[in-house]
Amino acid sequence: MSDVHEPQPDEATDTTETSTDAQNDVQSDAQSDVQADVQADAATDAAPDAATETPAEEPAPVTPAAEMADTLESVRATEAATESEPEAATQPEAATESEPEAATESEAATEAATEPEAATESEAATESEAAAGAAPVPAAPKPSAVPKPSAIPSPAAVAKVASHAPAPAAPAPITTDHSASAAFGRVAEDGTVFVRTKDGEQEVGSYPGATPEEALTYFARKYDELFASAVLLEQRLGQPEVPSKDVAEGLKTLSAQVKDATVVGDLDALAAKLDEIQSGIASKRTVEQQHRAEARAIATTEREKIVAEAEEIAGQPENRIQWKSSGARMRELLDEWKAHQRAATRLDRETESALWQRFSAARNGFDKARRAHFAQLDAQHADAKSRKEQLVDEAERLATSHDWAATAGAFKRLMDDWRRAGRASRTDDDKLWARFKAAQDAFFAAKDEVVAAEEEQYRGNLAVKEALLVEAEAILPVTDLEKAKAQLRVVQDKWDAAGKVPRADMDRVEKAMRRVEQTVRDAEDRKWRSSNPEVAARAQGMVDQLERAVADLREELEKAERTGNESKVRKAREALDARQAWLDQARAGVAEFGG
Repeated sequence: MSDVHEPQPDEATDTTETSTDAQNDVQSDAQSDVQADVQADAATDAAPDAATETPAEEPAPVTPAAEMADTLESVRATEAATESEPEAATQPEAATESEPEAATESEAATEAATEPEAATESEAATESEAAAGAAPVPAAPKPSAVPKPSAIPSPAAVAKVASHAPAPAAPAPITTDHSASAAFGRVAEDGTVFVRTKDGEQEVGSYPGATPEEALTYFARKYDELFASAVLLEQRLGQPEVPSKDVAEGLKTLSAQVKDATVVGDLDALAAKLDEIQSGIASKRTVEQQHRAEARAIATTEREKIVAEAEEIAGQPENRIQWKSSGARMRELLDEWKAHQRAATRLDRETESALWQRFSAARNGFDKARRAHFAQLDAQHADAKSRKEQLVDEAERLATSHDWAATAGAFKRLMDDWRRAGRASRTDDDKLWARFKAAQDAFFAAKDEVVAAEEEQYRGNLAVKEALLVEAEAILPVTDLEKAKAQLRVVQDKWDAAGKVPRADMDRVEKAMRRVEQTVRDAEDRKWRSSNPEVAARAQGMVDQLERAVADLREELEKAERTGNESKVRKAREALDARQAWLDQARAGVAEFGG
């Protein structure tokens, strides 16, 4: 059993991997949303621009296609900034015992496959931008280069950029009435748009060729889009499945857009909303840290159980270990360890390293004991094989012997030696046993043929003994002991002269004859006991002793009855009854001896 490489605990506890497909979806959705916003801007701006000629000293008008290209470039720059943040590299786990480098090569191949896809996306975006810029569109008036409001993506685009794996959320309300936000701005006589904040007014920009109401509505709509993005981000903050890191990335992107945005609206409320989101992120991060700590504690407990079970298996006495089941369980524990390494919850380096050292030591100790056990078992098998080969050779020499009694005893001793020799390997043991049993069967088959012929001759003796058995059973019951003994001696002499009977009937007839002999012997013993003077004297002495005891107990009973003490009366009567019963038995014994 080869040991696996020591696992490398994770270097970053909270990492987020971004798949190529998620990036494609984010970019595609963001571009679609921005294109829709740009087309809506172009439709809104077309009416005031058509009524007013652009002065010669104003900057050159920007076409809607160019505006779309600028917007797409802004979105791509935002996505590139999000995607380019360094991701914490997680060291490959010890997934297998002998191929630790295979996982690393596989990850490298995955990264290499992702890079061409990213390059393809970039090329596609560039071609789309070029096509948009080349499309001929009639010139239209555009706000000055200061605000550049079209670079603000829609709330849907911000939501997709903020999360690599977006969870379903209620859409942020996007109003079409921008008058509330427009109330925070004003338009000067020269067309310059200002926004009011708690620190005073700030210049936003200008919208040449448009009425003051249209200019305010234009910049107010951009503010409402930013605020809707903040509301959407706040909704995602309240979803437990969205990590705080994703929300923080979205907040970072949105804050950068708010910082450079030229919009009209309640900027103080927007800043307060962003501060609330920032505070929520801090609280969410604290909760996540608590959850990670709890999960890490649970994972540590589960690893401890794996290590403790491995140590328990390795610490068993060698003579009690079930090597097959214990080895299989050790492999299962290793698989469970690998599964924990692949899980999302990681242990800190020190704890995992300490647990791994214990687990590895238990596995190595078990493997060492297993190797030593089976090496010793192989030596025992070799010794048993050598001994059994000798027994087989001796059995094969005895297989042709005709000395039935001696050879049968020799085979019995060989069988006892076979059991004491121990076990060889299964294959060798089966082969040697087949040879030993073949020799044994050959001998006893030849012996059984001879015995069968002899038993055929003994069947006449069986008839004689069965007749003698009838004559012996007629002696019973014994009424005259001396006559019964004389008759039994005659039958016994004839029984011995009759000879052997077949083996199958020997036990039956012999037991029947023994019963008759035992009955006569018992009658003789009873007669001797009844005529033994010593025994009769002991029986009479017992009777005399019990008679005195009974007389004394009767006197005590009479005294108790005169005093009226019921307890003493009851005890005296019980003692008297017991002694009287014993006296009756003793008198019966004396009568048997003729007393």
